[in-house]
Amino acid sequence: MADWDIRKLQILRTLRERGTVTATAEALRMTPSAVSQQLTNLSRQLGVPLLQAQGRRVRLTDAARLVLRHAEAVFEQLERADAELAAYVHGEAGEVRVGAFATAVPALVVPAVTALRVSHPGVSVRVREAEAQEAYELLAAGEVDLALSLAAQAPTAADPRFTRVPLLADPLDVALPRDHPLAGADRLRLADLAAEQWIFGGSGPWSDITRAACEGAGFRPHQGHAAAGWTAILAMVEAGMGVALVPRMAAVRRAGVVMRELAADRPVRHVVAAVRTGAAEAPAVARVLTTLRTTADTALASPGR
Repeated sequence: MADWDIRKLQILRTLRERGTVTATAEALRMTPSAVSQQLTNLSRQLGVPLLQAQGRRVRLTDAARLVLRHAEAVFEQLERADAELAAYVHGEAGEVRVGAFATAVPALVVPAVTALRVSHPGVSVRVREAEAQEAYELLAAGEVDLALSLAAQAPTAADPRFTRVPLLADPLDVALPRDHPLAGADRLRLADLAAEQWIFGGSGPWSDITRAACEGAGFRPHQGHAAAGWTAILAMVEAGMGVALVPRMAAVRRAGVVMRELAADRPVRHVVAAVRTGAAEAPAVARVLTTLRTTADTALASPGR
């Protein structure tokens, strides 16, 4: 029987995800030579070639991919074992490390932490602000236990490393200058603003979300100004420079801005949490997920005027 070494299999899996020995070494805080030596030893132990030179890079052999396909079940079972051990040793006490994108921190994570301090003081939460790509790299590396992101930026359900948990559909409200003719209109529709100057990012997920929402309402938005931060976007709206779609989670009240809920064509952005496959059964992680869901249910009241 082949000698299956879990640590070396983790190195092989990281190489598959990172693509190069150097990047693998950086992710695992090893030297490149140590990574190469461990993989050479694993190849010898399993009796099959795992890497094939490709110019200055290496690629995984078919045998390596077969090994990893079976190893994923082992990794999942180990996560389950860790979860059960945590339940036995700590009950509902423990630390959960959360990586979350910027607007989710004040809108979801902070209220959840506040609620947990009262309901389950034995569960502590460490928060790390991180956008989607970094959050999932941290999750895969074991440096956070739970990652929050937009669904569009999350790994697909086919990724065996993670389990996705839907949290909420965050409505997109329209930010208008307070003196805009439609600021007080009844049953405002997105299509009513087709001729407006729109303010949104030049690229990235928020640009895609804004364009898709407007096109779904039957028009292509004219980008009058480009900005990525909500403070800058709302300042320009307040100055009468245009209108913007703003996630309700991200909205910050400004005296000169009216936030309007759309009567129809109500676009949303979906927020999800993700954990390593098998880890959702850890009591502390499950408690944080439950509290995040409760927080999500109460966080998105109508924006008012």
